[in-house]
Order: sequence, then C-alpha cells, then structure tokens
Amino acid sequence: MILQTEYRQRREQLMMKIGNGTALFCSAPVAVMHNDVEYNFRQDSDFFYLTGFNEPEAVAVLAPHHPEHRFVLFVQPKDWEKEVWSGYRTGVDAAKEKLGADAVYPITELDEKLPQYLEKANRIYYHLGRDRNFNHTILKHWQQLMRTYPKRGTGPMAIESTNPIMQAMRQVKSAAELEMMRKAVAISVDAHNHVMQFAKPGRYEYEIQAELEHIFRLRGALGPAYPSIVASGANSCILHYVENNQQMQEGDLLLIDAGCTYEYYNADITRTFPISGKFTPEQKILYELVLKAQLAAIAQVKPGNPYNQIHDTAVRILVQGLMDLGLLAGDIEEIIKEEKYKPFYMHRTGHWLGLDVHDAGIYKCGEQAWQTLQTNQVLTVEPGLYIGFETKPVEGQPEINDRWRGIGIRIEDDVLVTESGHEVLTAGVPKLVEEMEQ
Repeated sequence: MILQTEYRQRREQLMMKIGNGTALFCSAPVAVMHNDVEYNFRQDSDFFYLTGFNEPEAVAVLAPHHPEHRFVLFVQPKDWEKEVWSGYRTGVDAAKEKLGADAVYPITELDEKLPQYLEKANRIYYHLGRDRNFNHTILKHWQQLMRTYPKRGTGPMAIESTNPIMQAMRQVKSAAELEMMRKAVAISVDAHNHVMQFAKPGRYEYEIQAELEHIFRLRGALGPAYPSIVASGANSCILHYVENNQQMQEGDLLLIDAGCTYEYYNADITRTFPISGKFTPEQKILYELVLKAQLAAIAQVKPGNPYNQIHDTAVRILVQGLMDLGLLAGDIEEIIKEEKYKPFYMHRTGHWLGLDVHDAGIYKCGEQAWQTLQTNQVLTVEPGLYIGFETKPVEGQPEINDRWRGIGIRIEDDVLVTESGHEVLTAGVPKLVEEMEQ
C-alpha cells in the first residue's frame, strides 16, 4: 500500500522541479464500451502517482508559488442520486482530509478558480494528452492570461510538458512500489504455473485464459494488466494475438503472455512450452536459442550499463544462432546493421514496467546516448523468434525450410535493477527445457 506521506513526497519533489510554474494533471476520461455502457474506470497513471485518487472528473493543481494553496484538487461533489447509479464519490470535504490538499473545489468551479493558480506562474506544466476537452480548457486559460499579461506583468509565457519530469520520477521505484509489483508478480507466477499443468491437447486457448484470469481475481488483483495472449501453434507467431479461440493440438507450442495488475502496478510474463509435454527437435533448437539470448541479455542488467546493451546482446546471439541453422547468411555485422534478422525478430528486447505495462521513462537521451540503468528500475527482458507460415526472408537471404515454420517463441521476465546487478522477479516460472518437458 502506498501511504499518503509518499504521495506528498512525490508532489514536493515535483514542485521543487517546476519552481515558479504551475503543474496541472487531469484524471483519465471515462471510456464508453458501447451505447451507454462504460468500461471499468482506470485512472491516469501520472494523476494516480501524485494523488492516489481513483475517481474520474478530477483535476490536480500543483502551484508551489501560491501563498496558501500549493496542492489543489477539483473533484466531483457528493450527489446521492448519481452515486446510486455509478458508485460512491469522495466529495469535496472528504477529499481535502483524505488526500491532504490545501484546497478542494467542485469540478464545476474549475474555470472560475483555476486562474488564481496560473496568473503568478512563469509557465504552465501540462502534457497535452488524450482529453481534448481539457486540452482546450488549458489553452483557453493560457491565451486569456497572455492577453492580459501587458497589464499585469505576470503570467505563464509558455506551456511545457510534464512528461520529462514525471518519467524521471516514475522510472525509479520506491520500496512501497516494489512491494506492489512483487505482489503482482507473485500472483502472475502462480497463474502461469497453474496453467502450465492445466494445458492439454484438445483444450481451447480461451480455457487457459479463463484459468489465468480466475487466479488473478481470486488472489486480489484488479484483473489482467493487458489482454492476455494465449497463442497455440502458428498463432504464436502473431505478436499481439488475443482471439484465444483455437483448440490446442498435439505437438503444438503454447505461448502465454499474461500478467496481472495489483493496485495499478503490473507484472508481464511470457512463457512458451510444449502442450504435449515434449518439444519437437526443431522447437527445442529454437527454444534453446531464445533462452540463451534471454539469459545473456538479463546478465547485462546492472547499474550503469546502457539500456541498448540488453537488446544488442540478445540480437547478436539470435543472429549467430540463425546463421548456424542456415536461416541467415553473410557477415554478422552487416546482418545486424541492416536488420536482416527482422523477419524472425521484429521487436525490441523489453520495456520499462510499473504503473503502466509499458511504463513511463525514456530509452534514449538524444540521438546517440542511451539511458543508463539505475538501481530500482524495473524492466522486462523478452527476446523471441517467430517463423510463421507467411514469413519471408529479406531479399538475398536463404529460403526458409518448412521444418521451421509455424514456430513462435518468446520468453519474458520482469527484472529489477539492484545495487550490485539484478534480480529476476519472475524466476518462479520455469523456463529451462528440463523443467518444462514432462
């Protein structure tokens, strides 16, 4: 559980960085599934990171220059008739006490109250995001203040994105955040281990999905962190396969990419294993190649290493292995530079993980310099190989022997950067060949 003291520390850290600016954060919009049926509400991650408040139609204002109100909230007021239909609201008075705001107003008073927190700011910090109506509100107030600037001599001269500040803050996880992530991982590990035993030829992919997500909810998770991928046979060659409607066949591999979200913090695990309990020779060769690449890539996770070293390590091993198998030919440096391996491995080797599955954080600092790894960052390491029935090699590369077709493999773990190296948080799910064969 994240305590209010930590949310307050995060706001103080952000306010130190913006100086005389005012930062604005809007809650996530309510998304409509169809007609008047809404999706389950999921709060905007930046808004939640700073407030812990999980209701729609809310705005957070951070104004360190204001003499009285440095942290201001606009929220939905109490309304019994609406709450009967849509659920309880915290309301204005309770929000002030519960969330530690200096001032809380009804969201209906945003246009009236907001100018007092902007007129003395030297700039507005706001990321123009997916809520077009709120984007318009911010631009409208900024334009009004710009028009009156000559008479007042104060006001924001620019709008600057909050993303660079928030990304740097969110990349390094606190002890409380890591505790939430460990809980998400523990639930996801149990779910994966269960379905490895449950999966049998003749069962359907959606049965596996149901078992996974049953355990997620049974253990207290909010649900899947992303649409669960349960891909058998040639479906494993589709990176974001989510239909999950095919019957599993004898001799197929099953690729499962699934994780849960616990208190908004996410796990992300992929395993590929033989449904019948035994790899075919071709499956085993490719699987061991991907595993070799993954283990070598994970070994590069340590403080001070550039982020791209993880991907580059995996690519070199995969390319050399594909050359040894006759699936690629030529000079290894040229193949890597010209990305001739892309028909078989078309994605990067991982991403940041946290409040979002593809979490906030930069990967590159300018055109050349890569982000260096820091203690308490969490990232995924997930190399793969995909040789579908429609896969075509780059011109000038060898034809693909049919024996390799229909095989898709990905192995993904969640890895914490520690002071001395790394910790594989998801190590509880087997991935060695001898562990996966029955």
